[in-house]
Amino acid sequence: MKAMILAAGQGTRLRPITDSRPKALVPVAGRPMIEYALRLLRHYGVGEIIINLHHFGAQIEAWLGDGQRLGLRIVYSRETELLDTGGGLLKAKPFLQDGSFIVINTDALIDLNLAEVIAFHQERKAAATLVLRPDENAERYGSMDVDEQGRICRFLKTRAPFAPAGATRTVMFTGVQVLEPAVFDFMNDAARKFSTTRETYPKMLAAGAPLAGFCFSGFWQDLGTPERIRAAEAALASRRAALHYL
Repeated sequence: MKAMILAAGQGTRLRPITDSRPKALVPVAGRPMIEYALRLLRHYGVGEIIINLHHFGAQIEAWLGDGQRLGLRIVYSRETELLDTGGGLLKAKPFLQDGSFIVINTDALIDLNLAEVIAFHQERKAAATLVLRPDENAERYGSMDVDEQGRICRFLKTRAPFAPAGATRTVMFTGVQVLEPAVFDFMNDAARKFSTTRETYPKMLAAGAPLAGFCFSGFWQDLGTPERIRAAEAALASRRAALHYL
């Protein structure tokens, strides 16, 4: 299985530190942020990874090279303009289209059993499985509903064309997902810049494509602001959180 790490963003909420470096190389507890996603993937045997680049992308490429230092094979998708999540995935389609693949946001720090997510995805024969979590701010950041069978039945304002099985939970996306090449069928090849969460997944849900939600309650921290990085570092330092793949 291959993977993609989304690392092209400008990290505007982390300024001024990202005025001179990419968000992916901002240190978190002594490691560049992107190394956590890379080590999680390596721990579960995912060795072929593509990383999209834009903001100070050359620095990321210089730091990681071909991935050999971390026991990985890394290639790059260079974006001359920011393509958002959907455009970035579509540009990387030639690398990803041969089978199931994983996508992780650079700023998602998570203590996740990736093998369980992959098994869940395969058992449900999903086109996309998103790792989801309950959060009191879910509505603020963009929520979805998942039913008792693990099916996503509402994505933002779009509802599935089927009745939910049992009670539903309102959750938010962690930034980790397992996808099938079928997701590319719902992308416009002529489009350059678009979002998977605002455009692709609602379109898939409305069409009845199988979208699954893996509900996760372990340690997760968004690293998009200095305050959130400090919170993650404090949790790791105090051992209130541990990352099993380090």
